[in-house]
Amino acid sequence: MANENATDAPKSRKRRRWGRMMLLAALAPAVFLIGVIVSHNFFEDCLLRGGYIPLFAGALIALYFMCAAVLFGGRKLAVTSAAAIVICIAAADGPADAVKWETHFVGERTELSRDGAALDFRNCLAEQLHRHPVMQAEDVLKQCYQGAYGPEHILGHAAEAEKHFAAEFSAVAPRPDEPLFEVISPDFMRINLGAWKARELPSEWLFNLFSASARHFDDGDAVFRACLNDAENLLSGDLRERFRRLASQSTGAPHHSEAYRKAELPSYRLVSTRFIHALPVLLRAAALPKGDAPKVIAVDGRAASGKTTLARQLAQVMGAEVVHMDDFFLPPELRTAERYREPGGNVHYERFAAEVLPNLKRPEGFSYRVFDCATMRYGNTMTLKPGAWRIVEGAYSLHPRFGNYADLKVFYDIPVAEQMRRITLRNGEARARVFRERWIPLEELYIRGCDVVKRADLIIGSRD
Repeated sequence: MANENATDAPKSRKRRRWGRMMLLAALAPAVFLIGVIVSHNFFEDCLLRGGYIPLFAGALIALYFMCAAVLFGGRKLAVTSAAAIVICIAAADGPADAVKWETHFVGERTELSRDGAALDFRNCLAEQLHRHPVMQAEDVLKQCYQGAYGPEHILGHAAEAEKHFAAEFSAVAPRPDEPLFEVISPDFMRINLGAWKARELPSEWLFNLFSASARHFDDGDAVFRACLNDAENLLSGDLRERFRRLASQSTGAPHHSEAYRKAELPSYRLVSTRFIHALPVLLRAAALPKGDAPKVIAVDGRAASGKTTLARQLAQVMGAEVVHMDDFFLPPELRTAERYREPGGNVHYERFAAEVLPNLKRPEGFSYRVFDCATMRYGNTMTLKPGAWRIVEGAYSLHPRFGNYADLKVFYDIPVAEQMRRITLRNGEARARVFRERWIPLEELYIRGCDVVKRADLIIGSRD
């Protein structure tokens, strides 16, 4: 009997081990399913934030190994895997949504980079071919055309374009699993109507983005020819030959292929990539609780980061009124050494608190005085109309003396070298030296001393 028990014990252990292995194998699709559920809209977020997919994948792998460790009694492996999950999730989440897209405006055109890597038309086309393998020569030709000209065709036909857009948006079904946007060239992206609708973003915001992106490009034909050349060099085989024939016969705006229309059900609008940093702000703004009082967005950040451009874009899209912190420079009597030693002292926060802060949440319009640095006295009066949205733009807009007045707090960051390049280009070498030696140190004192970055709900760009 003892010998039989001794013989059965290894068999029993072997059966249990096989059972655990079968259970572990069954857990693989379960873990994958968890990843799919958790990642609802995650990959769109990765596009906006610059790509945390490796961290997310690492967390899923760590979860799988933790399950294996628990089943097979590996306590150290279980603890290590759990720690890896926490680290991956914390790294992917971060203190705020750090957007990694970078745009440089070069004349009429835009240079675009993602996560530090420049994107040209060839990169964009390769991504589209990978994302949409059903693409035919007609679809490649259409991307070349759209990538060069954008929505130029609606110029002079705004009313007709708006009517067509309203009908299409009303008919399209929400598509929550579709990416919000797809970059098709350094200059343009396609914003998908179904994805926009699923995220409950106002349709008028999308049309405003679309119409604001329409312009005539003097170099449109040259850029189109360059896109055609890039596409031909990228393609191969029959697809390349058909594309060459179509390109040689092209006389106007091309259409999607029948195969693409049936498989992809395309419904989108072309929007300039210059608005790419406005998208995460619009997503956050649309998710704010509804109410009768105006909503306030504060856009703080470092000099030359793009605060004013972003505020202007948001105002254009949302119909918002803008308060500029540059209107609150210190008057001469407050420009003391003691004041400048104070973090955030380089702004007339007393006057902002008196003339603007009490009125931001009131539905009626209001006015405030503008300080003119050229004359060193108060000049014009700025009047804000009644409206549902108000934007406070500029350095010191998240000053702790103002309290938590903003419904959405944005911080716009920029690398040091790029900051000085932009300031020099904008203000000249002499003024750039003044910025570097005087104004930027005061901003940095404010940013560090008032912990501004951590107070933001959304971070655009980075200091790296």
